[in-house]
Amino acid sequence: MAASLTILPDPPAPPTPVGLIAGGGRLPILVAQGLIDLGHTVHGLGLSKQYERELPAMCASFRDVGILRVGSWGRALRASGVRHAVMVGKVDKARLMHDRWNLVRNIPDTRTLVGWFKHLRHDKRSHAVLRAIAEELDRAGVSLIDSTAPIPDQLAEPGVMTARQPTPEQAADVRFAWPLLNELLRLDIGQSLTVRERDVISVEGVEGTDRMIERTGQLCRRIGWSLVKGARAEHDRRSDVPTVGIATIENLYAAGGRCLAIASGDVIMLDRNRMIERADELGISILGVAAPTDVPGETPAAPAIALEPKPVAAPV
Repeated sequence: MAASLTILPDPPAPPTPVGLIAGGGRLPILVAQGLIDLGHTVHGLGLSKQYERELPAMCASFRDVGILRVGSWGRALRASGVRHAVMVGKVDKARLMHDRWNLVRNIPDTRTLVGWFKHLRHDKRSHAVLRAIAEELDRAGVSLIDSTAPIPDQLAEPGVMTARQPTPEQAADVRFAWPLLNELLRLDIGQSLTVRERDVISVEGVEGTDRMIERTGQLCRRIGWSLVKGARAEHDRRSDVPTVGIATIENLYAAGGRCLAIASGDVIMLDRNRMIERADELGISILGVAAPTDVPGETPAAPAIALEPKPVAAPV
């Protein structure tokens, strides 16, 4: 039975105060800048010991908050007049677990404990955690919105995005792997797999994409394999949107991968223009795949692969 579609609130029209619940990495920086460019005032909540140093200066107000104190997030945002928020960024568990003072700061509050007991005792997958957080924020009067809304220019587009073209063999591998990826996503196992000559090399599990890339390089010593990555059907775009970046490209190159195929409109490309430039420097093709609509109960068809780069407008 197909999962029910999550209906997200529409992003507010600017100028409106918008909250930013930020973990680590470049994504919260890009989202903050996107919100500012749209004319919003950004009120930040930085997850303790996780967020980047430059983020507070980009926000009209900023507060360091405990990761496991979700009850305080909604109260802090509402105190700033916020009714809509975006939640993005990574959480480094090592920084959380090996700093004893940070552990004290992150003792769960009552609302987090109630949410864990109600939602997460038997299901700790990412979308279950998100659902519990969204419910608690809704209780405080704050709605989480689509985390990609402020950064449409950072999403993958259909077609070849690099000057470097995939080889016919790589294009055939992507066609072969895409229906398998859709099934992997449907089963909520992982977001990526690697393939060469129609042989699946690795499937992403809990270790994440970068470690899967490293594992693939150890298993396949031949250069030229492909990585395919997407998002499950009806993916909740309020958080945990599949993301790639320059580090992905460099890890791919080091491990012998030479083609990256990602779901257009569903995968974030951090610093997209720089990422494409770096891929061309390293001889890696990046392909956005517009997957066909899944038919319930049937194996999704292989996508059509466009093998021509987008035309570049001539300078005026």
